[in-house]
Amino acid sequence: MSEIQDNLPQTTAPAGPAAKTDEEWRRELTPEEFHVLRRAGTERPYTGEYWDTHQEGVYACRACGAELFTSAEKFDSHCGWPSFWAPLAEGSVRYLHDNTLGMRRIEVRCASCDSHLGHVFEGEGYPTPTDQRFCINSISLRLRPAREQDAGDPNAGNQTAKDQPTGA
Repeated sequence: MSEIQDNLPQTTAPAGPAAKTDEEWRRELTPEEFHVLRRAGTERPYTGEYWDTHQEGVYACRACGAELFTSAEKFDSHCGWPSFWAPLAEGSVRYLHDNTLGMRRIEVRCASCDSHLGHVFEGEGYPTPTDQRFCINSISLRLRPAREQDAGDPNAGNQTAKDQPTGA
């Protein structure tokens, strides 16, 4: 965890959607979504809709719609929650020290609306490029399947190899 802890960005809560009152969030979210996203709750393992999903697409914040993770970084950790080895882009999530429940963890929040997503763990031995596991609550996410994203783009699928992005 030392690399994550040493590199925690010094960020403040965003001013946009996070400025909503609890009452506004309660009107927009289900009680379960509110509990996890706004009160840092946790859904039970193996119960969320995405823990074993392998569909291609982008995972967005269920509260504000910001794109957070992709299926390309999702892996089977067998922990009961969706696991990713990296976020979609630098700055899409923010990190907070979490010392609740007698544990030292790193909480992961949406950088756009400050909603709780889950936690990130390091050094568990998973064969991933970062040796990190972003353990994210399914209820914090909404999967935008690749086919749906491509449907709105008339050039989707027509890129040549040189047009494809490289690296992460």
